[in-house]
Amino acid sequence: MRIGEFAAMADTTAKTLRFYEEQGLLPPPERTPAGYRDYGADALARIDFIHRGRAAGLTLAQIRQILQIRDRGQAPCEHVRGLLTERTAEIDEQIAELQELRRSLAQLRDAADRLEPDACRPDQVCAYL
Repeated sequence: MRIGEFAAMADTTAKTLRFYEEQGLLPPPERTPAGYRDYGADALARIDFIHRGRAAGLTLAQIRQILQIRDRGQAPCEHVRGLLTERTAEIDEQIAELQELRRSLAQLRDAADRLEPDACRPDQVCAYL
C-alpha cells in the first residue's frame, strides 16, 4: 500500500513515516515499478510499537536500539525492562522535583497573601517574587 494509505492506517503522517525511515526506525519499504513506497503489513506492527514506546516516554534512539535488537533476531525484552526501570526512576525524580517546586510556589503565594500590592517599592518589579 502507498504511503498516504499506510499513514492513515497507522494514524500518522507521510512525513513522519519518511522521518522514521531516515532515522532507521522503519526499514525502507519495497518500491512499486513507478517508484512509490509499498508498505507491507509488518510495517504497521512496527509503527504501533514505535507509538507505544513513545507513549511510555522512550526516546526514538532507545526505540531504535530495541528494534535493532529484534532485527538481529534476538528478544529485546531484558533491554526493554532496563529502559522501563530507568524511565520509572526518571519519572520519580521529576515528580519529586515538581513537588518541591509546588512547595516553593505555595510559600511564595502564601507570602504574597500577606503583602499588600502597594508594598512594592519603585526599585522592585513585584514584591511577590
